[in-house]
Amino acid sequence: MDDTNQRVLTEQRGHILVVTINRPEARNAFDLKSAQAMHAAMDLLDQQDDLFVGIITGAGGVFSAGADLKAVARGERAVTERGGFGMFRRPSRKPLIAAVEGYAVGGGLELCLSCDLIVAARDAKMGLPEVKHNVVAVGGGLFRLPRRIPHHIAMELALTGGFENAEFFQRYGLVNRVCEPGGALDEALALADTLLVNGPTALAASKEIIFRSSNWTDEAGWTEQAPIAAVAFDAEDRTEGLRAFAEKRKPVWRGR
Repeated sequence: MDDTNQRVLTEQRGHILVVTINRPEARNAFDLKSAQAMHAAMDLLDQQDDLFVGIITGAGGVFSAGADLKAVARGERAVTERGGFGMFRRPSRKPLIAAVEGYAVGGGLELCLSCDLIVAARDAKMGLPEVKHNVVAVGGGLFRLPRRIPHHIAMELALTGGFENAEFFQRYGLVNRVCEPGGALDEALALADTLLVNGPTALAASKEIIFRSSNWTDEAGWTEQAPIAAVAFDAEDRTEGLRAFAEKRKPVWRGR
């Protein structure tokens, strides 16, 4: 029996897609089937107009312990066309929030780094332990982490393989919100609600420009951002936003 579709569950809550990594017996570690299921979840979020924001969380009180080492030992790689874990290289073009309980380590932290916002329980533990096993963190952690926290802090985490709690990462700006244990998903949903008042095509365009801009010079940015922003400027939602402002009412967004 192929249980690929059960390894990552999706649930639509209004305009939010809640994506749950569902391998608690393996601490939500990723094998190839898990990566394929996450890839499918990102496709769903991208393709469905009435989904504006995604939240990624883990079942069983753990976000993700990273790669499934048993699968690695079999020669299996948890990689799809979107990259590792079905999203490292190319996550959804719509905003993604990581809702972290328990451990987000190795590829689990790299999964968080593939998201745009991070909510974490106070007792969550995050880190890159790969060096402890003579493995290199090649899921984006070694170049994304030092872009988002101070260089020497990122270097210490990468070279010691140590774990730190959510408040540590919030202090350095990586975690947006810290909540009590068991409350990460609710806090992420509340954060998502603050995004949903805004135009969804503008949200997607703003995310995409920030996502790509690390490869741009300032001069190139003026040209490169234009076609991305044009999608929002030409959308039905822009007309609705301007009309709603003129009529002094809340806009009714359609995601197109």
